[in-house]
Amino acid sequence: ALIAIAVAAGLLLILFLICIIKCCCCKKKHKKKEKLNLQNINGATTASLVCSSHCPSSMKVGVKQAADLKAMDSGGTSDPYVIVYLTSDMRKKYESKVYRKTLNPVFNETFTFQIPQAEMSESTLVMQIYDFNRFAKHDIIGEVRLPLGDFDLQHVIEQWQELTAAITLTQERLGEICFSLRYIPSTSKLTVVILEAKKLKRMDSSGLSDPFVKVQLILNKKKWKKKKTGVKKSTLSPYFNEAFTFDVPFNQIQNIDLVISVWDHDKVTKNQQIGKVFLGCRATGNQLRHWSDMLANPRRPIAQWHNLQPVEEVDNALGLKSHFKLPLPGK
Repeated sequence: ALIAIAVAAGLLLILFLICIIKCCCCKKKHKKKEKLNLQNINGATTASLVCSSHCPSSMKVGVKQAADLKAMDSGGTSDPYVIVYLTSDMRKKYESKVYRKTLNPVFNETFTFQIPQAEMSESTLVMQIYDFNRFAKHDIIGEVRLPLGDFDLQHVIEQWQELTAAITLTQERLGEICFSLRYIPSTSKLTVVILEAKKLKRMDSSGLSDPFVKVQLILNKKKWKKKKTGVKKSTLSPYFNEAFTFDVPFNQIQNIDLVISVWDHDKVTKNQQIGKVFLGCRATGNQLRHWSDMLANPRRPIAQWHNLQPVEEVDNALGLKSHFKLPLPGK
């Protein structure tokens, strides 16, 4: 599919420069150059690796130029600009200037990221090229993703990379959450125990998050009941072990959607959702299996891990009709 995109759009390349400098008490090293030939579907490109020296937890990314970009405007050109960020801290994003009416922009802009050395191997550098549009949503032309663990971070790297189709939100890793479900038909009690989460997306500038979990019931596509856990400070692997019990009549259990959402608490600004999942008879995959196991094993707690999904994706699947709270059944 990517090959077809490349053929249709032309040769999509972006030349970038990564300079990662470490801080140490050693002497300045003599620069050493080496050449590395890379092959891709459109032929050969060349990358230069240059040894560098000192400076702590700092990474410089130089976006130099792009060539043969896809024409996004009716006039056969584009107005490209670049957004650069690390997956370890997606709140921190840099944006280049907009270059008008060109398919071969020369950016020559440098951006500096502060990232703990221990996190570099797990983070990915993302460079996305957009077409600016004054009166409509900006269209993404393509992107480059570079897992930092694949590079020798003691070197300066300069090379061409082919743009690929942008990864959608559904492919971003948001984290995982573990919780148990138990339903007792005779008492109409649904118990949800939020156990723990791991590998949550970093939401704060410190590289951590302050997560808490909301548990919400939706009845007939309308918001009904909700509860939430306490906030766990500065962690990406919180342990909650908090139980919530809801009254759900047996004749309503088939019409219920259970929504589990993980949030990042912020004292200054608005709390932000990290990701969510929903379970019920309308769910699919692991979520439907977990719900079915609960119904098939009344009185027995069923625990399972779930991958968090993008907020927009879950909300669209739920297709909520309104935002008001329904009265309890029978009232």
